[in-house]
Amino acid sequence: MQKKEIYNYFIEQLNVKDITLNEPMSKHTSFRIGGTADIFVKVSDIDELKKIINFAKLNEIPITIIGNGSNILVKDGGIRGIVIKIDFKSVKIEKINDKQVKVIAEAGASLGMIAQKLVKENISGFEFAALIPGSIGGAIRMNAGAHGGEFKDIVVKTKCLDEYGNVHILKNEEQRFSYRHSIFSDEKLIILETELLLNIENNAEDIKRKMERNLEIRKSTQPLNYPSAGSTFKRGKDFITAKLIDECGLKGYSIGGAQVSEIHAGFIVNKGNATAKDVLDLADYVKKAVFEKFGKEIELEVEVLGE
Repeated sequence: MQKKEIYNYFIEQLNVKDITLNEPMSKHTSFRIGGTADIFVKVSDIDELKKIINFAKLNEIPITIIGNGSNILVKDGGIRGIVIKIDFKSVKIEKINDKQVKVIAEAGASLGMIAQKLVKENISGFEFAALIPGSIGGAIRMNAGAHGGEFKDIVVKTKCLDEYGNVHILKNEEQRFSYRHSIFSDEKLIILETELLLNIENNAEDIKRKMERNLEIRKSTQPLNYPSAGSTFKRGKDFITAKLIDECGLKGYSIGGAQVSEIHAGFIVNKGNATAKDVLDLADYVKKAVFEKFGKEIELEVEVLGE
C-alpha cells in the first residue's frame, strides 16, 4: 500500500485522530535531527495501538515505536512505514503497607512528571530517574540509570504487546535487564505499562534534597545548552569512556554541526543544523581515535533509526 492509502485508511476506517504524512522527525527527538517519517501516529489509547499493529502486520508495513525521542538519532533519509509515538501516560499509586507502594505507570509517562507526582506523595526510590529525559517506556527498554540507580532495581513487572497484538506480562527477571539493555532491546515487544515498587518516606524534604543535588550535578557536568540524545557512548567494562575521549584531546572537536561537547566528552551535541551524518561521522572518528590510542572499542548508547 502507498503511504497516502494507509493514511486515508487510518482516518476513515480506524478513526485515527492524531496522524500526519511526511512528518519531520527532528520535531520528535531531543537531538533535533532526522528526516521524515512516512506516517506518524501519536497513540493515546492501547486499543488503538492494537488496531494499528494488527493492520501493519497484515499488510507487512514496518513499524517503529518511539517515546519522547530522547535517546534516538534518526538518519537523514527518515523512516519508512509507520512511526508510532506512545502517548498514553497515566500514573497510579497503590499503597501496599505503611512502608511501600506500587506505582503503575503507562509507557508514555515522562520520568520528570512521575518524579514530581511521587515527591508530592512522599514516595522515595525514584530520585535517580527524576532528571533523566524521556518516557518510562524508553527508560525500561534501555534500563536507564543515573546516580547509582537503574530501573532494574525498582521494576516489578511490565505489560507489553507482541507483534501479533498479544499482551504479555513479564516479571523483573524475565525482562533480562543488564547495563543499558533489556529483552525489549532484542525482541519485538512494545511496552504498555510497568509496575514499580517504591518506598514511603516520612520526610519529603529528603527526597527534594536528593533531587536538587542530582540537578546540580547534572547542570555542572552535562551540556544542557545544546540539543543532544544524552550520553552518546556506553560506559566501558573496565574504563570510563568519556575520560578516554578527553585524553584523546577531542573535547570541542566538530564535524559539520556536530561537536564533542566541551563540557562532557561522552556527549555529542547539535551545535546547530547538524545532520545525522555529521553525528555518525563524528562518532566513528571518536571510536577510531580511542581505539588507536588505547586499544579500546567503544559503543554507541544512542539508538540509530531510519535510513
